[in-house]
Amino acid sequence: MTDSERGTPVTPTAPAEVYRHGLQLLLDKDIDGWVALCDEHAVFEFPFAPDGYPKRLAGRSAVAAYMQDYPDHLDVHAFPHLEIHRTEAPDTVVVEMRAVGRIVATGAPYEMPYIAVVTVVNGRFTRYRDYWNPLMVPASMSAAKSPLTTTS
Repeated sequence: MTDSERGTPVTPTAPAEVYRHGLQLLLDKDIDGWVALCDEHAVFEFPFAPDGYPKRLAGRSAVAAYMQDYPDHLDVHAFPHLEIHRTEAPDTVVVEMRAVGRIVATGAPYEMPYIAVVTVVNGRFTRYRDYWNPLMVPASMSAAKSPLTTTS
């Protein structure tokens, strides 16, 4: 997205648009840009995370550490299914999506459905609850990426 008068990038502020922008940054492997969408005090929660993986990340620096090697493990090619639902809370959306790509270490296909409840304030993720299914993580992905420690 660009400001037509200046030709400079414009960061969206509406929750659905921020989320879509974040997905494009992930496709572009721009992890720094994606992390920049997080509020300094953002809280990310992973209610279904398996043992050994974080269930909660507090603060942009914790999110950055968690995401830093994302492209080294997953090469996401597309989000072929994306539905963003508005809620009664104007800053919060519920997202249903599916990611497809490949696992870098093995070249094996990667496909994962996600449901996320995301709050965006002033164009930044402030709360992100990611209900991904750990049972769908391929064994090759588990071997490629060692579990992370919990950050609170």
